[in-house]
Amino acid sequence: MPHPLPFTDVLLRVRGTVQGVGFRPFVHRTAHRLGVHGWVRNDPQGVLIRAAGEAARVDALVAALEHDAPPAARVTEIRRLPPGSAEPPVGPDFLITASHLHGAAVTAATPADLAICADCRGELLDPANRRHRYPFINCTQCGPRYSIITSLPYDRRRTTMRAFRMCPACRREYLDPADRRYHAEPNACPACGPRLTLTLAGGEVLDRREDALDIAVAALQDGLIVAVKGLGGYHLMCDATNERAVAALRARKHREEKPLAVMFRDLRMLKTFARVSAAAEKLLTSPQAPIVLVPPRPGHPLAPSVAPDNPWVGALLPYTPLHVLLLADVDRPLVATSANLSEEPLCTDNDDARARLFLIADLFLDHDRVIARPVDDSVVRLAARAHPLLLRRARGYAPAPLSLPGRLPGPVLCIGGQMKSTIAVASDAQVVLSPHIGDLGNLATHRVFEQTIAMLGELYASRFDLVAHDKHPGYTSTHYAQRTGLPCLAVQHHLAHVLSCLLEHNHPADGVLGVAWDGTGYGEDGTVWGGEFILLGKAGAERFARLRPFRLPGGEAAVKDARRVAVALAHEFGTGVATRFGFSPRDAANLHTMLNRGLNSPVCTSAGRLFDGVGALLGLGRHNSFEGQMPIAVEAAAARAAGHRSALPFVVRPAATPGARLEIDWQPAIERLLSPGGNADELAAAFHRGLAKAIVAVARQAGVGTVALTGGCFQNALLHSLTSDALAADGFKVLVHRQLSPNDNSIAAGQALAALLNLTTVTLPG
Repeated sequence: MPHPLPFTDVLLRVRGTVQGVGFRPFVHRTAHRLGVHGWVRNDPQGVLIRAAGEAARVDALVAALEHDAPPAARVTEIRRLPPGSAEPPVGPDFLITASHLHGAAVTAATPADLAICADCRGELLDPANRRHRYPFINCTQCGPRYSIITSLPYDRRRTTMRAFRMCPACRREYLDPADRRYHAEPNACPACGPRLTLTLAGGEVLDRREDALDIAVAALQDGLIVAVKGLGGYHLMCDATNERAVAALRARKHREEKPLAVMFRDLRMLKTFARVSAAAEKLLTSPQAPIVLVPPRPGHPLAPSVAPDNPWVGALLPYTPLHVLLLADVDRPLVATSANLSEEPLCTDNDDARARLFLIADLFLDHDRVIARPVDDSVVRLAARAHPLLLRRARGYAPAPLSLPGRLPGPVLCIGGQMKSTIAVASDAQVVLSPHIGDLGNLATHRVFEQTIAMLGELYASRFDLVAHDKHPGYTSTHYAQRTGLPCLAVQHHLAHVLSCLLEHNHPADGVLGVAWDGTGYGEDGTVWGGEFILLGKAGAERFARLRPFRLPGGEAAVKDARRVAVALAHEFGTGVATRFGFSPRDAANLHTMLNRGLNSPVCTSAGRLFDGVGALLGLGRHNSFEGQMPIAVEAAAARAAGHRSALPFVVRPAATPGARLEIDWQPAIERLLSPGGNADELAAAFHRGLAKAIVAVARQAGVGTVALTGGCFQNALLHSLTSDALAADGFKVLVHRQLSPNDNSIAAGQALAALLNLTTVTLPG
């Protein structure tokens, strides 16, 4: 008589991004295939599964959860628990049961919005399909998620889709385990789902549904500007090959030179305009579908105003069914820039869009699916060996959680800095980082900042025990923290940068040299930091090295006017260059007086400002009309001399003034730039190589084996690659950002780790 096979009955607690990604239907199908009985449900902590059957079959189910989950899912933990008496019993089948709401803190990951999948695209374009040309087609593998969620767990009644009652046909799909739309919460069709409307700025309706789309297509072909409501907000769209239309958009939006993103019908069209590597193609067609920076082809027919004097095109492909239809019908690339005035947040509400954009858009292509959470397009570029650099972490990537290396005693609100703001909630052993919000320099963005805090608070914590913020006393975020009445934890800016990189790699804050290079950060000594080497060890964090300090004549004026930085750099060693940049003798004298006396000329160690000054000295420009314009020009010049192997001289020496052990002296490099002759492109390349060599020289003296590269300057793909390669060749383990951005988008995540470790201050040696 055969022995009975071992039987098990177990609860499986699954954490990670497992709601809104087709995970429960996947579990249901897999359990049926394996002959496992029980049930699966969403709850505030993720997904809970009761699995009963032969032990080997249950083990096979667990293995499938780990290795075969849907593409958009991300499983971070599977724990086996004994079934409790309060849990529903096991029946003769395997079921998806109703979500369970209980008093436990919410730790379930909020799913990100996903680009249209191949199956839905096929149905969209199939004349025989009942959803043919329906602009809101979706399934368990694509469509809106974060942008429509009002609360967790993720179910239709807790999204803005609750306003639409499923028709019998959609309901049958939703309840059919064999259907691709089984428990697809945004499921809808032309009979029961959202609908398009075309209006004028005053709200007058021109047409609806398919006719609205047809009129919008004709308007775009005629050179008009149309505000189009998408997943997480509006785009301002116009014909990207029509210079008059693009120039009009720039003038109306008050966006003088900053590049505009362009949406292409498909890869075939994009490849006629730009060179697209295999790595870029993979990103463009991924479920995240970000904007990817690609080099344009010579003689491409895009309007010159799309990206004036810029070596990249910010390209994206249609990621919603509405975009697919629009681009197919227009049959030419369209500018697809965030619908806002310069520096303001994204428009999401129909009435608000018409009120804020009435002087910009000629027409408004709206729909009646409410956007609960604004979310902008993500932006990615590629460094050497196809390493992706996230420049803006938003749609598709956020708000995926990151794991903390320990458990917090209570929820912590982390509110980032001032620029490229994001919000994080750290609770238990994870941190959830919001999508990109923007710069907190205007009332509208600050309103979104506060709304995001309230939203994450509602989703993940009924109350916060602590608020972590930047040490800068003048930041809007700092003032907000002080007004909350909560205990405040001030975290040094560059330390937060380094900790965010360590968080991604789950690396201890010990035995690491963090290289944090950016434009501006408030230093522990009250000066402007930005070229920092922070040594992390058992005793805490120390400012090990820095760039040689220099002054910024005019303070914020020097951030915009790169000529002032060039003058300040030359002034440090007694050379006057002000008249070379068109300053009048009187203005030149005033600048030198400011520098000599320290009048409105704060001291800085900023690598970002060093790039500005070098760009001006090389004749690559004079002003930053948008953030990073001059550093981009310096990198582009260096890329044109890719084969040039020399390096400008930078000297690593003991710090000449208190505040660090070592400093990188840039004077020999600047003297070389001031010498007559020399090719600007070759000098720009030598500047990058000199910086990379100097970073390695500092790392050699730090006495550690690991170096973390972070801060906005490491968005520069050339600096990133040269430095990473040089460090690796010298035997260092190199940590770089992969899930987060090097820039201030990641500050809030770093603050979360700072709160866990109680590590907030960078000590100054001596």
